[in-house]
Amino acid sequence: MNIVVCLKQVPGTTDVRIDPETNTLRRQGIKNIVNPFDTYALEEGVRLKERYGGKVTAISMGPPQAEEILREAISCGADEAILLSDAAFAGADTLATSYTLSQAMRKIEQYDLVICGRQTIDGDTGQVGPELAEWLDVPFAAYVSKVEEINGDLMKVERMVEDGHEIVEMPLPGIITVTKEINVPRLPSLRGMARSRKAEIPVWTAGDLGVDEGMVGLSGSATTVVRVFFPERIHEGEMLEGDPESQVDALLEKLREARIA
Repeated sequence: MNIVVCLKQVPGTTDVRIDPETNTLRRQGIKNIVNPFDTYALEEGVRLKERYGGKVTAISMGPPQAEEILREAISCGADEAILLSDAAFAGADTLATSYTLSQAMRKIEQYDLVICGRQTIDGDTGQVGPELAEWLDVPFAAYVSKVEEINGDLMKVERMVEDGHEIVEMPLPGIITVTKEINVPRLPSLRGMARSRKAEIPVWTAGDLGVDEGMVGLSGSATTVVRVFFPERIHEGEMLEGDPESQVDALLEKLREARIA
């Protein structure tokens, strides 16, 4: 069984900077981590490999430093990793990102299951998984909290919904996004860390993927960030004078005025 896990490198701090020209995050010079939801996707991929055999390929789109999270994925049980990195990919929204990932899946050719985290902590949209399924025209299930079984080319999963859970059977190949309830991610092993240091991680560029350059990066994004700003918070205080009873009356009157306004 060939499993592909999509990972994203995200800022590991709330102290982020915005590029005033592109209105995108400045990722250089800050600590980056694996998107926490993606760690559950990786763990589930490794567990399924242990149950059914096959291999796990970790894939990420990002700048060269994203190689760090791919080596971490190998240390946690992934068999190989691929980095999609090209200046043409910079500034991509979820549509352009999912398109680029879909081109990578077509280059991989042989895959049975793609697993993504339910969302990223920097974008919080949860859109890449379903968009990727649409590009590839394969079945999709979101908010998967348990993989019941895989039998041949059929997969049965339990997914979270507002008022409980659903059991869904879907044909493979397919794509799922998983929640943190699905497992507990493992820590890197010593053997895994040694293997990750020696692993060769190929870098696929826009040319390697044969993408339409008008569909990747900023030019391929259906959404643009017009402006990023922190709202101004203006605090005004007023001292109420007089005895306690008159202060209470004055406070109630001001609350009434504020409610009317």
